[in-house]
Amino acid sequence: MRFVDTIVKKREGKTLSTEEIREWIRGYVQGQIPDYQVSALLMAIVFQGMDARETYDLTMAMMNSGDLLDLSQIRGVTVDKHSTGGVGDKTTLVVAPMAAACGAKIAKMSGRGLGHTGGTLDKLESIPGFNCFLEKQAFFDQVNRIGLAIAGQTGNLVPADKKLYALRDVTGTVDSMPLIASSIMSKKLASGSSAIVLDVKYGSGAFMKTLEDAVALGREMMDIGRAAGRKVSVIVTDMDEPLGCAIGNALEVKEAIDTLCGRGPEDFTHLCLAVGSLMLVTAGIVRDEKQAQKRLEEVLANGAALEKFKAMVRAQGGDVSVVDDPRRLPKSRMTTELRARQDGCIDHMDAMNLGTLAMQIGAGRRTKDDAIEPETGIVLRAKVGDCVKEGQVLAQVCHNVPLEQEWIHGFYDSISLSGSPGQRRPLIREILTSY
Repeated sequence: MRFVDTIVKKREGKTLSTEEIREWIRGYVQGQIPDYQVSALLMAIVFQGMDARETYDLTMAMMNSGDLLDLSQIRGVTVDKHSTGGVGDKTTLVVAPMAAACGAKIAKMSGRGLGHTGGTLDKLESIPGFNCFLEKQAFFDQVNRIGLAIAGQTGNLVPADKKLYALRDVTGTVDSMPLIASSIMSKKLASGSSAIVLDVKYGSGAFMKTLEDAVALGREMMDIGRAAGRKVSVIVTDMDEPLGCAIGNALEVKEAIDTLCGRGPEDFTHLCLAVGSLMLVTAGIVRDEKQAQKRLEEVLANGAALEKFKAMVRAQGGDVSVVDDPRRLPKSRMTTELRARQDGCIDHMDAMNLGTLAMQIGAGRRTKDDAIEPETGIVLRAKVGDCVKEGQVLAQVCHNVPLEQEWIHGFYDSISLSGSPGQRRPLIREILTSY
């Protein structure tokens, strides 16, 4: 069958066979099908959608397009977590050592970030000497030894997703539920963990803008995982304002360390406990969320979670002294305090605008070749629901070049004040489980 027939078939709203989907992915990865034809098929999928069987077949074809990470050498139950991304989301840096301190095995392959701030690897590389790239055997040995490793992707995992995502990004075909679900789940399944927790964000600072879409995406990914024989749970969380107070790589590492020491922001700590609880229950390490939360609170209080983080930093060549004294993390050349221009109560923060502003001063990448300045970013001193007086500090900006007036105007445009406290939306909106 000619590939153009596959395009026409989907354009007309018909379902593609398992073999047609496999041949599409195989031919594209091998360079036998050109970008322009795949672009046409992707656009047809955006308009016509895919049913559950097609989406599962696409996920499996993408997963099998390269290497698979076999975690059978790891002793114990492996559990992974993934976030669909948001402003100030440094959750992995806290929940991974917390879960490891409770007996879970965390063999996590993470990535870098495009957009407002860096990904998990960029954040960890704020720690001097931290090595994000481990040989496969060293990765397994570290997880067996200390229960935790966070490293960059090695080998040739899911090459189909790399090619397809790059093409979707420049052809207006990112916004498709089946394509999003298959992209995320192909990587999670290829990474080998037996249990997976997905944190699906929605709101102004997330890709999914509505609760309904976030829940639908969560259900679709959970169904794919179940069909593939994995235990998958989903937590749907709000990203209408930044998570925690820090936006920017070294700043977020400091906030993660503060949280592991029991002094993190209330909203961020709450989410870490919820995600960590779901990881322990989904992996079968504890019976229920109540027991899981108790265990997690214990490892925060007794320092065991912090020690796991230290052990990972030490094992991967990082300077452990920054964990004891986060002031040793990279510092910006300049800091500026932005103050309230009037009395009032914060009733809204535009998370995406604040993330974009952080990117503009070096905390994120516009293109994959941009260098991140880990010391730059924004630390919020007030959030939605807080009332402030004129002159009170709203945020501290860490930057290496002078702030332009346009940037400062953009900051004030991102924060709305009114005469009464704003209603902070609940952070956790839905929990979906398959157990």
